[in-house]
Amino acid sequence: MELKIKKFSELTTNELYDILKLRFDVFVIEQNCIYNELDNIDKEAIHLWFEENAEIASYLRIYIKDREKNEAVIGRVISAKRISGFGSLILKEGIKACKELLNAKSIYIEAQTYAIDFYRKHGFKEISEPFIMDGIEHIEMELNLK
Repeated sequence: MELKIKKFSELTTNELYDILKLRFDVFVIEQNCIYNELDNIDKEAIHLWFEENAEIASYLRIYIKDREKNEAVIGRVISAKRISGFGSLILKEGIKACKELLNAKSIYIEAQTYAIDFYRKHGFKEISEPFIMDGIEHIEMELNLK
């Protein structure tokens, strides 16, 4: 398995297609959720994924939310195979990249509430009450890196 880390401008056409297809297949089709998947954040984000047998095994993106506070965001966390450990692997790499590439002091996520325990295992703590976003219950969570 190979870790790939690229800025938007470094992605090949095929890599971008594969990333967007996986995200669309899971977040739009599988979850039956019509929302703005192409939100322009991809252009400023750094994209991380594990590739296995020329296919994306897991993916996420990172970007700076607040430069003054050195707060990063991890989003679009996805594993092509559930309960495979690939989600934890990519999240660990995302946290590491936030520290090393973005010099983040904290990381913010808007997690679907069914995944709260997954993020808690990696040190994230809830910082909001649950709320509905795009028809799915979410919660804001944060990881302090200090």
